[in-house]
Amino acid sequence: MNTNPVPYTLGSDDGETFWGFGSLITVKAPAEQTGGRFSLIEMLTPGEVATPLHVHREDDETFYVIEGELSFYLEDSQPIPATAGSLVHVPGGAVHAYQVDSKTARYLILTTPQHERFLRAAFGDPAPSRTLPPEGPLDMERIGAAAQEHGVEILGPPPGMGT
Repeated sequence: MNTNPVPYTLGSDDGETFWGFGSLITVKAPAEQTGGRFSLIEMLTPGEVATPLHVHREDDETFYVIEGELSFYLEDSQPIPATAGSLVHVPGGAVHAYQVDSKTARYLILTTPQHERFLRAAFGDPAPSRTLPPEGPLDMERIGAAAQEHGVEILGPPPGMGT
């Protein structure tokens, strides 16, 4: 890990990309570049994609919506809408999920290096293009192993999607 980071810039089409959870994931500021202080990840996600209800006790996530509409489920709350310009902070230990309500959504996630490592372990195969991935089944065995290794507890299906 680079413990003495230097100034760093990326263009709008730069950053390491991989496909995961139906999304194009672009690591804009990897933990290695920030001296382990944080990770900044850009997501492009198609409509109707929803994360399972989950918790990561040590990892904060702050979401900033650039384009599109999402609904966040925090603890036992009703859906909280988030549109372009909205910010949602989820502290470590908060049970949460979210779904994309628009055709696509583009948003930033400011998180911890450990959560970046989870995303890489769960979905880290390089994207061959800067496009949404083809539809297909998720590798739940890989996701489960990554979750266990990196402190993510999957608690159930996305809210409103049954048990």
